[in-house]
Amino acid sequence: MSNSHLVVVGSGIAGLYGALLAAEAGVRVTLLTKGTLAQSNTHQAQGGICAVLAEGEAAPGDSVEAHIADTLKAGAGQCDPDAVRILCTEAAGDIAALERFGVRFDRDAAGRRALGLEGAHSAARILHAGGDATGAAIADGLINAVRDAADLGLMTVLEGCFATELLARPAAPAADPHDAGSPPRAAIAGIAYLDQGDERQALEADAVLLATGGAGQLFEFTTNPAVATGDGVALAWRAGAVLADLEYFQFHPTALAVGQNFLISEAVRGAGAVLRDANGEAFMPRYHPEGDLAPRDVVSRSIAAHLETLAAEAGLAGRDEGPHHVFLDATGIETANGHGYLARRFPTIDAATAALGFDWRRDWLPVAPAAHYWMGGVATDLHGRTSVPGLFAAGEAACTGVHGANRLASNSLLEGLVFSRRAVAAFTGGSAWHVMHDGAASLPGVPAPAAGEVRETAAPAAPPRPELRHVMAAHAGVVRDSHGLQEAAAALGTPAETGVGRPPSGDHPDTSERRELEDRNLALVARLLVHAAQARENSAGAHFRSDFPQATDAPSPHQAARASNHWVNPVPTLTTTEPQRESETV
Repeated sequence: MSNSHLVVVGSGIAGLYGALLAAEAGVRVTLLTKGTLAQSNTHQAQGGICAVLAEGEAAPGDSVEAHIADTLKAGAGQCDPDAVRILCTEAAGDIAALERFGVRFDRDAAGRRALGLEGAHSAARILHAGGDATGAAIADGLINAVRDAADLGLMTVLEGCFATELLARPAAPAADPHDAGSPPRAAIAGIAYLDQGDERQALEADAVLLATGGAGQLFEFTTNPAVATGDGVALAWRAGAVLADLEYFQFHPTALAVGQNFLISEAVRGAGAVLRDANGEAFMPRYHPEGDLAPRDVVSRSIAAHLETLAAEAGLAGRDEGPHHVFLDATGIETANGHGYLARRFPTIDAATAALGFDWRRDWLPVAPAAHYWMGGVATDLHGRTSVPGLFAAGEAACTGVHGANRLASNSLLEGLVFSRRAVAAFTGGSAWHVMHDGAASLPGVPAPAAGEVRETAAPAAPPRPELRHVMAAHAGVVRDSHGLQEAAAALGTPAETGVGRPPSGDHPDTSERRELEDRNLALVARLLVHAAQARENSAGAHFRSDFPQATDAPSPHQAARASNHWVNPVPTLTTTEPQRESETV
């Protein structure tokens, strides 16, 4: 076994898959997650994972080129074409690897992998497992493989451990003679964390792979689990890593407007469900030629616009307010496919809606947009490398450029696979980080961040979480404008950061250190997101400014040139230390 040690933070698809591949490569691996292995966005994913399979297995007429075109179109012209091509061309190989690790996809009557259709896809290419339990099937398969690897001594698994800080080794002079004039640059040497007993620990590493997921808890209504608090992005910011595309946050249009915002998969609309208002109108054709199968950002904005229209009509009729949600009508699916089809095809949704008192064979489901996926994150190159030597990122915490301004449905699980594999390959291959003269890493597709530099000042105390989530929902949600973003910025403070390990003061229902550290992370990424949204004075994909809906001379979205904003903390707080060896802390 190699003496190289990789710490993987996070247990979604990117973390689990990356850890397994690294272990197979003979690397010492520690997989660290703040909850249990099953607590992740991956485990909750319903719709599926997309891939164009080999000839004879793909849908008739489908192709990798078509998948590329659909991804670029959904991304509103803001995707990195090279990253998209890698995602789509390498997809089938990683699907095969999932099956090697024990994941079983649903099959049709002929024994082929069953393929579904989702919004903004030009062909059926969505693989699913357990009907609408794809994420759980993938996560459980990978978790079983991880536990088997741990039992064999091939990796160490640390559950219930909260990462608090990235650690650095003393800076070394540039190895590349072309960078001789650059200041020495610190490299990642490990990670500090709170263990299950909330004791502070440090773990050495040759590299760290951040796979910590998203930040749905920024908003009042979200499909994300409670652990999605932006921890990886906050860790990377403090360490001086470049961030990108922070303004692009996707809202899923069909979350149940009752209960805990349970997600109604886009695959349901792909199967024929229709959005209706309280009057029964199927209103989506008003807003987009693709109707209910338009891209997610379009559907979410259309729902918001339609609700605003209904509210105005209610006001003219002398009523106090209009409706706060619309309805998803899936009754036609059952009629078209026969009795019991909805329960067979979507067993998770069927059980969840029944538990809330709905029979969706005859009842319309009340739905509204909810925060779902962050396209922005830690900027990486095509091999998962960030601007900080020794720090990799993959999955939702990363910004590879694949999703642009709006993620195409079911591309997220695939991205976690493809780019965590590429990150592990870069680590095991020993590829070097190249340093620019200004001290920032030179990564393909990641320009020097000077224009987007955000300087730190003394940070105000993080607002209570309910207040923060309300502010973000009100002013940085589906539709934004300058006035609202200014109000959000004033409520949240500047994108600054307090000292590492010193949680801010403030009233919180839960005063535990972990809760306060999570609140600090949420406050930081909220400030960064609002700052980025203020800076982008145009609309693109999931970032819609009502005061800048679209410049009249702008090209159409699928023709626009990628124009990402990159942000860096010029005063990183990496602690230079010599952490204890794993054997001394685990």
